[in-house]
Amino acid sequence: MKAVERISRLAGNTFALWVILFGILAFLFPNGFTWIAPHISLLLGIIMFGMGMTLSLDDFKGIVKAPKSVFVGVLAQYTIMPLIAFGLAHLFKLSPEVAVGVILVGCAPGGTASNVMAYLAKGNTALSVTITAVSTVLAPILTPALTWLLASQWLPVSAGSMFVSIVQIVLIPIVLGIVIRVIFTKQVEKSVKALPLISVIGIVAVAAAVVAVNKESIASSGLLIFSVVVLHNLFGLLIGFLLAKLLRFDYADQKAISIEVGMQNSGLASALSLAHFAPIAAVPSAIFSVWHNISGPLLATWWGKRGNAREIIQDANKKLA
Repeated sequence: MKAVERISRLAGNTFALWVILFGILAFLFPNGFTWIAPHISLLLGIIMFGMGMTLSLDDFKGIVKAPKSVFVGVLAQYTIMPLIAFGLAHLFKLSPEVAVGVILVGCAPGGTASNVMAYLAKGNTALSVTITAVSTVLAPILTPALTWLLASQWLPVSAGSMFVSIVQIVLIPIVLGIVIRVIFTKQVEKSVKALPLISVIGIVAVAAAVVAVNKESIASSGLLIFSVVVLHNLFGLLIGFLLAKLLRFDYADQKAISIEVGMQNSGLASALSLAHFAPIAAVPSAIFSVWHNISGPLLATWWGKRGNAREIIQDANKKLA
């Protein structure tokens, strides 16, 4: 088990490299990865089941302990990224399928990798976990509703069908994971450190499958989509941070909310894009998966190195006030 834990830790630390490597392989040899596409929903369900096994009631206690921070984080998650996506789709005059794909990424809940990034950035990890958990539980309602509201001008959106998909892919597996953890607590705690490896394999497989299925589209319009994805992510990180700063949250909370807003569950967006729209609609989420696993660690590392000095000064100012 210790060997599996070490491999899992290594996979988590080098996540971005694996996504990039297999993304390139899928582009060069698409036939080796297209077979994964029909199983994307299953893979994401397994990832969500693993997420459920890592959750406990303590992860939701943040709602009571810091209701304002959690409320702002979740509200920011479901307003800032969808609106940025909507604006970028218009600004760059994206094709209907790509526009819907970008908006789907924006309307997705926070990604599980955000919790790791918040920890590395010396942010409020407990707040990050709570926001991810709450936004994920709300996803069956808010993701379809926001997608319908913002994307219907490009393509028909069935919010009801999308609701069913998210319940099947996200909510049921997470609830099952939580139940398994409650019933078999000791066994789960022994194996939980190996779960990041399963998540890495699943998300890498999803990204590779989307790239393989959309090789031609990526070759012709990949640079445009990449530019939109980078702006989407960076604006999300920046505006999330500035909002928390404006509301005078602690520096650790500012970092957590910034990361929560900027990092999305791109795997869910990929699955929904392939299930409800054309394959090219999944390209923005695949590229987002690669990019935010580059920008996230870079930002977290930078924040982590300068976090201590900033927090010492902040604490000193509080004592003097």
